[in-house]
Amino acid sequence: MPYIHMKDRIIEITDFGAPQLDVYARLSEGQLLNRHEPNKGMFIAESPKVIGRALDAGCVPVSILTERKHIEGQGREIIERCGDIPVYTAGLEVLTQLTGFKLTRGMLCAMRRPRLKTAAEVCEGARRIAVLENVMNPTNVGAIFRSAAALNMDGILLTPAGSDPLYRRSIRVSMGTVFQIPWAFLDGTDGIKTLRDMGFVTVAMALREDSLSITSPQLMQAERLAVVLGTEGDGLAPDTIAGCDHTVRIPMAHGVDSLNVAAASAVAFWQLGNGGGYDRRG
Repeated sequence: MPYIHMKDRIIEITDFGAPQLDVYARLSEGQLLNRHEPNKGMFIAESPKVIGRALDAGCVPVSILTERKHIEGQGREIIERCGDIPVYTAGLEVLTQLTGFKLTRGMLCAMRRPRLKTAAEVCEGARRIAVLENVMNPTNVGAIFRSAAALNMDGILLTPAGSDPLYRRSIRVSMGTVFQIPWAFLDGTDGIKTLRDMGFVTVAMALREDSLSITSPQLMQAERLAVVLGTEGDGLAPDTIAGCDHTVRIPMAHGVDSLNVAAASAVAFWQLGNGGGYDRRG
């Protein structure tokens, strides 16, 4: 394929209704996901850093939408890395009208969704994984991914009813770590049993009188450990708690009875994945 100079790929936006802009302006997250034809699904990565991490993970770019000033600025390297794809541009005011939000990081990239891993692939060789049961808030999902990547978790499994990690907001909050840590959706109705069959000790993060402290030595000594976190508000389903090997709590002061699921995940990952003495790099 002949090389096309970068300036020849720059397209000034003159028509808000152009179908090529639907992915940025008119398609919902569900439409981008394309559950009926997942091989045609797409996602939106936001900011040069996040787009760079997606490219590093092998994601295929389709087009770029960027503020004009970033073409020769912070977005230049990304544009060059993306090769022969269209780069749509305009001033910030025009882009805000088009997308419905302010591009605080100056650049969006529409990309093909990568092949979804299986739970077995994510768990192969893993010693510490997180399980998210019906976590619905994309901001929380993104924050959990960021903590998991930073604090030595080996993978994340999600129930299908939860928020998709490739929603734009999840990707942005995760700072692109959704492309760095392996993840998959759990199949079937008894994911906890599946994990136990794989040799994982399963721990439910829940407020129960019979729960262990998160500092318990037997948790840190487990060869393979799955930390199970529940949805905002209701927490884990009773059947999930009953199916886990242990129920675990985070000791708290001043009468505080619970933490936001993203905050709780960071504490759990630090204690059980890193700070508690486990280091996967060792």
